[in-house]
Amino acid sequence: MKRIQKYLVLSAAFLLVGIVSNCKNEAKSETSTATSAEENTQKQGQAFIKDDLSAPTVLDIAISSPDHTTLVAAVQAASLENVLVNAGPLMVFAPTNEAFAALPEGTVEDLLKPENKDALANILKYHVTPGNYSKEFLKKFKKLGQANDQSVMIEVKGDDVYVGGAKIIASISGGNGIVHVVDKVMLPPSE
Repeated sequence: MKRIQKYLVLSAAFLLVGIVSNCKNEAKSETSTATSAEENTQKQGQAFIKDDLSAPTVLDIAISSPDHTTLVAAVQAASLENVLVNAGPLMVFAPTNEAFAALPEGTVEDLLKPENKDALANILKYHVTPGNYSKEFLKKFKKLGQANDQSVMIEVKGDDVYVGGAKIIASISGGNGIVHVVDKVMLPPSE
């Protein structure tokens, strides 16, 4: 009889340990699920879908470039990631970090503040236009209509092409358009 009692006590102890252990795992699972759900609500849309098979989008090109970290930070601050991964075609005139650094001191920091999101978005949209034109083909244009509903002038000086006063220094084709690397931040004319 004592043997059966010991067996029952031991079985109950194991059962109790198992229940307590399972409760702890469920609590951890619920916490990690809540964290994942919270992260997903902040970053939704096609810009955040990982795809290793398709050609890189214009956003992917900018993100992978060490010379465009300021541009990427600005795109993220303005919440424009999903715009730059749409089907396009898009032409992005992408200022380098040096181009942003050439702006008056404090300009970039001020634009990255949440209260200046609309102004930042307007400037960034001034760097985007529909189309997928090479630098050579752009020589045929006088101006382009930008995504912020303003126009930017095109100027040709020898073999160089300037868009809004910014010189195209490189071009990279993407799956949804082309990135033209430029040496200057183009500021839209004030209305």
